[in-house]
Amino acid sequence: MRHFGLIGNPLGHSFSPGYFKRKFEGEFIIDASYQALEIEDLKSLPDLIADREWRGFNVTIPYKKSVMTFLSELSHEARVIGAVNCVHVKGDYWTGYNTDALAFETSLLRMLNGIRPKQTLVLGTGGSAAAVNYTLAKLNLPFKSVSRTDRGDLNYSDISPSLLRACELVVNCTPLGMHPNTEACPDLPYEAVTDKHFFFDLVYNPEETLFLRRGTILGATTQNGLEMLHLQAEKSWEIWNSSNENSNLLSTD
Repeated sequence: MRHFGLIGNPLGHSFSPGYFKRKFEGEFIIDASYQALEIEDLKSLPDLIADREWRGFNVTIPYKKSVMTFLSELSHEARVIGAVNCVHVKGDYWTGYNTDALAFETSLLRMLNGIRPKQTLVLGTGGSAAAVNYTLAKLNLPFKSVSRTDRGDLNYSDISPSLLRACELVVNCTPLGMHPNTEACPDLPYEAVTDKHFFFDLVYNPEETLFLRRGTILGATTQNGLEMLHLQAEKSWEIWNSSNENSNLLSTD
């Protein structure tokens, strides 16, 4: 039996185990299992993945950056982004990838449908935000990052109604609004939102966060992170079933 899974904390909101369960059943894959591994200390990870039947795992908050210390190689995207959400396991040799960037790009472009926002606000500065920033730079879409600390270009207190009005795309990369804390949302002057805005929330549980609901009420086009989850999961599966012999990989030494 080949083992796959998801590491993070918390994981009660995650749809990944259910997605892979349905995938395995629907495609008659009988030699694979996928489980959620909610861990409190990343130091326990090597012991959890010590079984030689492990082939790979996904990574979610808060470990997308810190997991890199356990890896032997990184893909080019993971190296540039500085975050990993997919690890291919070959015994003691672990290779890190970032499938969030490609998944976000695909879902974002479908939502925008040919429109190019003049300016974007990226809410959050964690591993998911790093993948979003990488994608926006790749697409040549100007953006500013927003943080509660000094890690971003802006603090939430800097976002005036006029600034939000000018930022036609807003991407929430924070866990605000995620199950079970569904009544939380980023602190923005929502009264400035118009039907020219696009709200993208990486959260997918619940289907419509308070952030998206407030945008919808004011006419914004909205997208949650469910399609992105499916896209990155399929890319992860492709990686786990590949030979891993790729010149695009870089040693972590």
